Amino acid sequence: MNDLARRAASLLTVGFAGKTPDAETTRLLELGVGGVVLFARNVEAPAQVAELTRDLKRRASAPLVVSVDQEGGSVARLRAGFTRLPVFRALGDTGDAALARELGRVVGSELSAVGIDWNFAPVLDVDTNPANPVIGARSLARDPERVAELGTSFALGLLDAGVAPCGKHFPGHGDTRQDSHHELPRLPHTLERLERVELVPFARAVTSGIPALMTAHIVFEALDPERPASMSAAVVRGLLRERMAFSGLVVTDDLEMKAIADHFAIEDVALGALAAGVDVLLVCHHAELARRAIDAIVRGVRSGALSETLLNAAAERVATFAARFARPPLAELDLTKLDGERHRAVVARVLRAAGEPA
Repeated sequence: MNDLARRAASLLTVGFAGKTPDAETTRLLELGVGGVVLFARNVEAPAQVAELTRDLKRRASAPLVVSVDQEGGSVARLRAGFTRLPVFRALGDTGDAALARELGRVVGSELSAVGIDWNFAPVLDVDTNPANPVIGARSLARDPERVAELGTSFALGLLDAGVAPCGKHFPGHGDTRQDSHHELPRLPHTLERLERVELVPFARAVTSGIPALMTAHIVFEALDPERPASMSAAVVRGLLRERMAFSGLVVTDDLEMKAIADHFAIEDVALGALAAGVDVLLVCHHAELARRAIDAIVRGVRSGALSETLLNAAAERVATFAARFARPPLAELDLTKLDGERHRAVVARVLRAAGEPA
């Protein structure tokens, strides 16, 4: 295996079916993929999750970042044996930044206890469209400033626990009428509108030092009428990197979602996203697609279709992120804090402050 293939592989975060990695996933780990994302399909109980993360990290040939979506409410992959988290809107309804940070610490400490390094949260989308089929109560609020304040506080709580947060879905999924899992949404908003509403929470997160942001599979017509944000240099490099001065890790949403998969081949997506300034490609289901993306990156560099300078910059950001957050396999197992009295008490405070039954 050559160094170019290893650098390309480091930019992939992959998912798999079942409770243990299959042969194809193991080969990707040996090749040097930078991360694995877990879903409910991978999870039985806390001890099993801890053993799974330990196994994945032992199989990996490079530091491995294990990630999950643990937002709360319906989007919580870890349930049995873990503290039951309120829907994110309940946290927004409290208006309490200190409590948001405390809840972030709770979530982070439970993820850390089972060997998970990265949480794809908080949602920083502003819920401006009641007809939105995919965000809704996953958003903290309809007010951009409240989303900014509480979302950033929750992210800092995760960081307090040593877990990387990831704000999503840049530059904003709150006003769509389509679900990007199934189709490619388009938004006609002007840049002035985006700066006044959608971008407010992301700007606050950037200034607070959030280490990672996830892109949305949405066409923002005022910025790039041709390509979704995940593949748009105008969005990632022009807006996020240059205008907003974000120097952290940029990860795509799942590239197997229909908003992308129905319109672009995985090879074109891989090259397009990296050329736009993205660092990590998220391929959540099929190892074959992850391998095709890696091969496309290698071919792209060799042919000149993709700048090796861009590849190296992304690989360096991934390595820096992994050095900070990818912990070694768990040496000892301590699950005593999971779903413990103190953690449940924090959730009860959130529910009471939100006016909901605890």
